[in-house]
This record gives sequence, C-alpha cells and structure tokens, in this order.
Amino acid sequence: MSDGVRLDKWLWAARFFKTRALAKKAIEGGKVNYDGGRAKTSKQVEIGALIRVPQGWEIWEVEVLSLSDQRRGAPEARTLYAETEESVQRRAKEAEARRLTNEAMQHPLKRPDKKQRRDIQRFQRHQGE
Repeated sequence: MSDGVRLDKWLWAARFFKTRALAKKAIEGGKVNYDGGRAKTSKQVEIGALIRVPQGWEIWEVEVLSLSDQRRGAPEARTLYAETEESVQRRAKEAEARRLTNEAMQHPLKRPDKKQRRDIQRFQRHQGE
C-alpha cells in the first residue's frame, strides 16, 4: 500500500484491466471518468473518488475504498472499491435487456441444405431487380 497511486496502476491492481497498457489506452481514449471528468493516466487516485470504468458491454461506477499499486488476487482486488447501488441496478437492467433481445432472435437449428440455399439466392436476386 502507498499514499499515492497513479490511476492506470490502480485500475490494473483492481483488476479492471489485464495490463497497465490497456488501462492507459482506455484512460487516454476518454473511456474512464474520474469524479465525472476525463483524467490523465498519471492522475493520483484518492480514497472516496468515483470512477466510471467500461467492462465489455457494461460500465462500472465504483467508489475507491483503498489504494494499491500491486496486483493481487481477485478477492483482495474487490476490497479496493465498492460499486455504487445505481451502477448495480443499471448493469442488471441492461443485462436483462440483452438477454431478452437474444431470446427474441430466432437462430436456425441447422444450416440450409442445397435446395434451401438455391431458394435463398433466387429470392435475393429477385429483390435486387
């Protein structure tokens, strides 16, 4: 533990990014917000700060609880931050919406056979005319 930790190091230690280079890229790209605004990679993280971090489809909004510049196991990394209640609810709602969207899509059970492919191609040719 130390009294001053760079933002990219903290994000890496908290296991939001696999490497510091990925954390730096996200920060420089404006994806990571620190207390509601853009930050530089060398920004000193403070306890109590709110950080918005993208993780795939989701955006985590976390409050910094403690500082570390060493990457440790996931259970220990989770002690560095606490996710806000709004963030938890928003992520759950978005995950449910994605799940419902995926269920609504009908995926074919098998690939089309030769006759079906010819019918599809014939249909597509007639659509172009």
